[in-house]
Amino acid sequence: MTPPTATSLTLLVLAAITMVAAADGPPATYLFFVDPTPPGVTCMQYHLGILTAALGSEEKAKAAIIYNYKNVVSGFSARVTPAELEAIKKQPHVNRALPSATLQLMSSNFDGVN
Repeated sequence: MTPPTATSLTLLVLAAITMVAAADGPPATYLFFVDPTPPGVTCMQYHLGILTAALGSEEKAKAAIIYNYKNVVSGFSARVTPAELEAIKKQPHVNRALPSATLQLMSSNFDGVN
């Protein structure tokens, strides 16, 4: 049996890295509903704080966040991987996480009005 070459070892390492990355899954957009923003803190600071605690850095949090909701609900939307989703859901101020979805009307004809 011949010893492994540098090329075969490199391919083995690349295959292992690819398998780990694939196991985490591709990022997707989620809506996160959180406790109301505390007085004296902006909703952006509050939401970034939650994401930073879950993702490990403010840079990752800023890259993930898409939109902040503050008027009707308290929450934000963010693009995260399945592993990041689970970390965010464990945060104490996060009440619910839902996948983002775009819905379309099945018909634009309501009682004869177009």
